[in-house]
Amino acid sequence: MNTWIGSALALAALISGGLLYGWKGVILALTVVVFWLLLQFAKLMRIMRIASEAPVGHIESAVMLNAKLQAGMKLIELLPMTRSLGRKLSDAPETYGWIDPGGIQVEVVMAGGKVQSWSMVRPESFSNADTEIDTQAATRPATAVEL
Repeated sequence: MNTWIGSALALAALISGGLLYGWKGVILALTVVVFWLLLQFAKLMRIMRIASEAPVGHIESAVMLNAKLQAGMKLIELLPMTRSLGRKLSDAPETYGWIDPGGIQVEVVMAGGKVQSWSMVRPESFSNADTEIDTQAATRPATAVEL
């Protein structure tokens, strides 16, 4: 939720509670606002706990992360997808990287806490391995499976 919208809703709840029910309405509105903030804090702590359990900068599949990324995503939306904190690659622009077991790396450029752009970097040996696998599959004779 946008910060301005959340602040406006909290202020509206406090004012309407005060106008309708007096000081008891203000206390009720304040209780609801504090409860909402505690829920948001608990969500953030759960995401950070999950991210802290994995090695920094490692993910299961860089290709899947590359497919799910969208420009404008917040960091709080990115961390549950990666399940780890990104390894900082540079300060200007603020760039983080995640690498999978196959050596494919996703580099994400952040601006103001939001994803600005990203790129997927494949290692040199990866493209050669694909070519070798394709040629082996093409030269291998097909075998029938008996049931």
